[in-house]
This record gives sequence, C-alpha cells and structure tokens, in this order.
Amino acid sequence: MTPQNEPSFRESVDIMYNRAVELLNIPVGLKKQIQLCNATYTVRFGVRLRGDIQTFTGYRAVHSEHMEPVKGGIRYATAVNQDEVEALAALMTYKCALVDTPFGGSKGGLCLNPADYDEHELELITRRFAYELIKRDLINPSQNVPAPDMGTGEKEMAWIADQYARMKTTDINAKACVTGKPLNSGGIAGRVEATGRGVQYALREFFREPKDLAKARLSGSLDGKNIIVQGLGNVGYHAAKFLNSEDGAVITGIIERDGGIYCESGFNVDSVKTWIIENGGVEGYPGAKYSSNGASLLEEKCDILIPAALEGVINSDNAANIKAPLIIEAANGPITASADSILKDKGCVIIPDMYANAGGVTVSYFEWVKNLSHIRFGRMQRREQEARSNMVIAELEKLSEALGDTWNISEGFREKFSNGAGELELVRSGLDDTMRAAFQSMRSLWHEDERVSDLRTSAYLVAIKKIADSYTAKGL
Repeated sequence: MTPQNEPSFRESVDIMYNRAVELLNIPVGLKKQIQLCNATYTVRFGVRLRGDIQTFTGYRAVHSEHMEPVKGGIRYATAVNQDEVEALAALMTYKCALVDTPFGGSKGGLCLNPADYDEHELELITRRFAYELIKRDLINPSQNVPAPDMGTGEKEMAWIADQYARMKTTDINAKACVTGKPLNSGGIAGRVEATGRGVQYALREFFREPKDLAKARLSGSLDGKNIIVQGLGNVGYHAAKFLNSEDGAVITGIIERDGGIYCESGFNVDSVKTWIIENGGVEGYPGAKYSSNGASLLEEKCDILIPAALEGVINSDNAANIKAPLIIEAANGPITASADSILKDKGCVIIPDMYANAGGVTVSYFEWVKNLSHIRFGRMQRREQEARSNMVIAELEKLSEALGDTWNISEGFREKFSNGAGELELVRSGLDDTMRAAFQSMRSLWHEDERVSDLRTSAYLVAIKKIADSYTAKGL
C-alpha cells in the first residue's frame, strides 16, 4: 500500500513534469498549457441488471489537443477516479509525442470490478457507457479514439465499435473509432502483444549501447539476465514470455495479486500463466518459493525489475531496499516521485513508463491507419516481394551451377528470405523502429546534456519540446 504522505499519482506526474520543464526555455504560460488537463467529462448512468437499476460512474479526460484525434485507453477498476484518469491522460500526451504518434492524450475509466459481472452484463454496461461518450463526440475516429486498458480488452473494444457504428450509420470510418479490436472486427495483428513486445524492444535497445549498460552497472546481453516481473497480465505476460523465449532472460520472480513466487533457476512463463488462470493466483505453483507478501519480491536481488501492474508500487517505503540496478516501467506510474529520487541517488537506472509501455499506442496508431485506409498491411506487396526474392535465389543457384559449385541454399534460409512480409511482420518492424528511434532521442540528451541525469527527465524533455513546437505552430 502506498504511504499516506506519498504524492498521489497525479502529483507524481506533475512533479516529474516540473523537474524537466524548468530545463526548457519556453514561456511560462505555454508550460502551464502543456501541463494542464484541457477537460474531463464525468458521466453517471443506469443499467437494468438482475431486476434492478444499477448506477455507474465513468470518466473521459482530454489532456491535450495539440494534435487530434486524442488517444488513450479505457480501464475498468473500482479505484478509478478523476485524478487518476487525468494523470493517465497527461502521460498519454507525453508518450505520443515521445514516440511520434500524431495524437493528443486522453484516458477513460469506469468504476466497477469486471469480475462482479458476467459477459452479457458487461456488454450492456459497456454499450451504455459508450453511448454516453459517443453522443458527446468523446468517441470519434477524428476526435477521440479509445483503446483497451486495465480490466478491458478486445471484447469491450468490439462492443464499443459496434455501438458507434449503430449510432453513426453513415460514417465510413466507423471502425477507426477505437483500437485494440479483434482481428475479425477491424483489429490488427500484433496488437494484443504490442505493449509487452514494446518492453522487449526497449530493453534490446538499451542493451545495444555499452554506455547505457555501464550506467546500470550491467554488461553483456539479455541472455542469462535475471528478471522479476510484477503482474502477469497482458503486458507483463508478453514481456516476460518474449524476453525468456527469444532473448534468453531468466524469469526468477513473478508477483501477482495473491502473492509472489521465486525460483532461482527460472520459470516457464506459459506454465505459470496457465496455473494462474486455473487456480486464481500463483500460490501452490510447484517447485517455487511462495510468499503471501508479493511486494517483498520487489526487493529481491535481480538484474532487471519489471513492474507491470499498478501505479505507486515502488514508493518511499521500499525504494531504498530495491536491489535491481535496472527498472523498466511496463505499467503506468509504478514509481512515485519520491521513490524516483531515492532510486536515482542509489544509481538505479529507470527506463520510464512514457517510453517503456508505448508499444500499445504505437500499434494502436497502426490499427487506426489501417482502419482509415480500409486495407490490411502487406496485402498489396507481400506476394510481389516473395516473387522477387525467389527470382534472386533462382539466379544465385544458376550462377552456382554454371561455376560448377556444389553450393546450395538451405531450406531454412530460403523460407525466411523468400517469404514476403505480412501484417504481423510489418507491425513488429514498425514497432521496433519506433522504439529504437524514441530511445535514441532520449539517449542523446542523457549522455550529452550534463543537466540531464536520468532517462525520465530526458523523455519528458523530448516530449515537451515537441508539444511546445506544436502549440507554437498553431499560434499559441
């Protein structure tokens, strides 16, 4: 639990923003314009469930319209409140600017526990919430485009898209009103894995530069690095799975709602995920050391710590005990402003949330573009690419034969080289390129500007400068 004297999530975002913006020479009024949330809509609506009318409270915050549409997820959780939604909307503004997705920042939330309702009830609630937002243009392909967040997923996004299409029957771009949809409802390949995949790409980029590793007192590659993950939801699961299966990292600790498990030799991530689904938590997972106080595992020795659940889990109470030399924020706001200062003083390197979990909005951008263009990526060029590659291989084989060589191309190489890129390959390529470019823009400030001592400040500076330029171009 976050200490009572700790800054709130929104206060932490403001503190971190203020630390960075003071380093920029922009007018005071513009600094304030960038920081403040433009508008928040609160809706209270009733839905007839179980023979009675239940009332729900929801929010949609629009932080910045320096670019439109604005973009940001919708979360379902009992703790949703206006301050949280506005803080998340602010992070979305900075995140979109940092990774060059042409959106302003927004965020939405509905106060409920999804586990308390069956699927049909959730659909009724979601459609009514969507109705209240759509009729005020707070869901619209050209103005405000939601996506999944904590407690929501593909199903909820499909219901919202269908509700929009029912209300806006002549809008040819109706599918672009929301992202994170299932493939059969206008979604895009790779969206479900996107945020976790982005965490993987972020770490890969960090490990490419020896100067970065030296700051974190690490060396070598991701192979063999010990990782503790907090939260094995969509983001944490995919990040842990890819880092383990593709990069050779060892997942030594997993923290869930009911506690944490630790195994020095590492976990099979899919096996743990299956156990959680079948048993409701990690307790009892065979061959692991279990602790009912899952938060204590945050303080266990490891190379990389990945908080991928809630905000404020690393705070002034436990920051001094964190042993990981590198933390990557897969969740939004897992480290409070107070803890951020403590960790920096200890020499811990933090890859900040506004960059680390930007994979979701990046691939959401690709989905939005796909919906507006009304054609899936790869459809026009894939077979042409394949034909050209096969032609190159055929010519090489002819040349080899003419020279009397016995050289043959392996089937594995032939398949990889000749296959044209489909939608998933193109999405992953675009995400990798985005994460690399964004990190390089942060890295240059981090290493070259003596006023910038950490990646979070660097990320804010890059983002704020872009937003300020955008407002200035508009004449503000």
